[in-house]
Amino acid sequence: MNLMCPARILLLPGDVQEAAVGERVVQVYAGTFEAAAGSRLAERLGVRLTVVPELTQRPDQELQSIADLHRGETVVVLGVDLGLKLPATVEHNGDGWTRVATDNEVTLSAYEQAAEKFRASIPTEPNNTLIDLLAELIQPGGRVLEIGSGTGRDALELERRGFVVRRTDATQAFIDMIRADGYAVDRLNALTDDFGGPYEAVFADAVFLHFDRPDLAQVLKKAARSAPVLAFSTREGKGEEWSDRNLDLPRHFVHWQEDALRELLTSTGWQVQRLERGEGKLGMWFHVLATRA
Repeated sequence: MNLMCPARILLLPGDVQEAAVGERVVQVYAGTFEAAAGSRLAERLGVRLTVVPELTQRPDQELQSIADLHRGETVVVLGVDLGLKLPATVEHNGDGWTRVATDNEVTLSAYEQAAEKFRASIPTEPNNTLIDLLAELIQPGGRVLEIGSGTGRDALELERRGFVVRRTDATQAFIDMIRADGYAVDRLNALTDDFGGPYEAVFADAVFLHFDRPDLAQVLKKAARSAPVLAFSTREGKGEEWSDRNLDLPRHFVHWQEDALRELLTSTGWQVQRLERGEGKLGMWFHVLATRA
């Protein structure tokens, strides 16, 4: 514990069933009505649960007490309404509660500010390796949810091959770019939004590499509820990194080893059918085709 640092408080909705917690949590707190959900989460995280009945009556005071007790640590609190969209991480800065941007939000901000620079920095041709894998299992006419359509290059090739594509992105700058090119696209944040469906497949090219490992597990579970086939690409490597290459703005990258990636897919309801390696400018990539187990 660092007594000089503020506590980080991860606020989750009171009816939470599953939660992607990407950092070490030391304790879970919950209001009376959230006790059951808090107990499940605390058991999964291997930490203690404390039920605080006053959380709903005086949330600010109780959160301040929790923050004072856990300086330099991270805790989860269920069922508190600070007027924020949940989940949210907050810290107390002395003048009030401040929402802390997540790694993914910082990355999305980079794309918002530099979408055109990103389009200029990537190859113009689509990821034919990944699209070829998808075409092994999905027939023309199949409905495909594309997560993170970005510049729209893969969607054009998918449609040229006869697939029906629902373009989506979490970044307004890419949405505006695709619409300016004359195509329909929906705003969808894979971490917080429902995927809809059903679809014949979920397709995500160079998107999952931005998700923390617990976040990706939740995304894969949602994908399994939406489609029987999954095709995605991500970076091979060890650990995580922040990089400002190409955009001159920070983006968060998570790298994967093959065994760990296969284990994650199995644990989230997928069976790997094909896993191809490909070399890019900055290293090796995995191109994965999986089916719902």
